[in-house]
Amino acid sequence: MDIDRARTFLEIVHTGSFLKASERLHVTQTTVSARIRTLEDELGRKLFIRNRNGAVLTSAGREFERFAQSFLQVWERARQQLKIPAGKTGIIALGGELSLWNPVLLDWLLWMKQNRPEIAIRANVGLPDQLIEQLRTGVLDIAVLYAPPMLTGFTVELIEEEELVLVRTVPKAASEEPHYVHVDWGPQFAASQASATLSTDPHGLLVGLGPLGLSYILRAGGSGYFRKGAVKPHLETGELELVAGAPRFTYPAYAIYAEAGTARAELPIALDGLKQVVR
Repeated sequence: MDIDRARTFLEIVHTGSFLKASERLHVTQTTVSARIRTLEDELGRKLFIRNRNGAVLTSAGREFERFAQSFLQVWERARQQLKIPAGKTGIIALGGELSLWNPVLLDWLLWMKQNRPEIAIRANVGLPDQLIEQLRTGVLDIAVLYAPPMLTGFTVELIEEEELVLVRTVPKAASEEPHYVHVDWGPQFAASQASATLSTDPHGLLVGLGPLGLSYILRAGGSGYFRKGAVKPHLETGELELVAGAPRFTYPAYAIYAEAGTARAELPIALDGLKQVVR
């Protein structure tokens, strides 16, 4: 099977549209249609039903999806294995959300260097959609995410039960109340916050990235919900303080990886390292 046809098939599955797939792959829609037509001729089965809303998988298409994913992952793994640096016995590619790089992913890199220096590492930080795309196509072995989707052929494993806590900069006067900075921690946090009937200032500032919001209040003053692990150093130095009586919210992090990848020795080692550093 041609690698471009497999990649095109999965891109249509991911986007739900031949047109969107052509835009993401930077080819014409005619090229996308031709690749799928050739693939269907080779398999002798129709893979998609096209309609005005896009394209949906047939039963044969759903069955073929896991094979296409495995094919891409094997191809990407072969490509990466040929690039293992001299003196290394294997390689692991791991990516995590921006909010997780410090301290979790940084601690993991240090753990791997100290405990398994023979394994080469490719580390990446990005947005969830980017990481999932890299995971699907085999560029990543493991993605660490807060709210991973359920994907056929992939395992989702709990890594960390993080907490979101309300902190504020220390007021200079007793009457001063730091303004609230709303961080978009996703729909689950928004629902939990609403159900807790938490009284906060109107969202004069809303940011979509935890580290950005934290850096802002450290420089400009304010309050907001942040990961407990991220604010711990600032609580210890007195730059921040916990808001007494404020509710806390769970914010678990998960590792997602291909089921086929568990046969590789490096993957369980990397997972064990993640679990070690978050304990």
